[in-house]
Amino acid sequence: MKITRQEVEHVARLSRLALAPAEIDTITGQLDQLLGYVEKLNELDTTGIVPTAHAVPMENAFRADEVKASIGLERALQNAPQSEESCFVVPKVIE
Repeated sequence: MKITRQEVEHVARLSRLALAPAEIDTITGQLDQLLGYVEKLNELDTTGIVPTAHAVPMENAFRADEVKASIGLERALQNAPQSEESCFVVPKVIE
């Protein structure tokens, strides 16, 4: 697959990147090499190979849910700069 200078300029414009003409030439060449390598990888026979999302097996890192007592209203409001009744008082943000 051959990538053109116009395609690089178009993607740069969409990405709001200001690239110098020399940078565009360099990136065009690099992307063309990269896409050539990917095209070469597409020639490999991958029948019978299971697709993977991760290179190594992953397990859920979360702990099991446990029912515990809460910290209580007084303790929750203890460090609040300002509280009223059983609520935090915060500055008004919507008029």
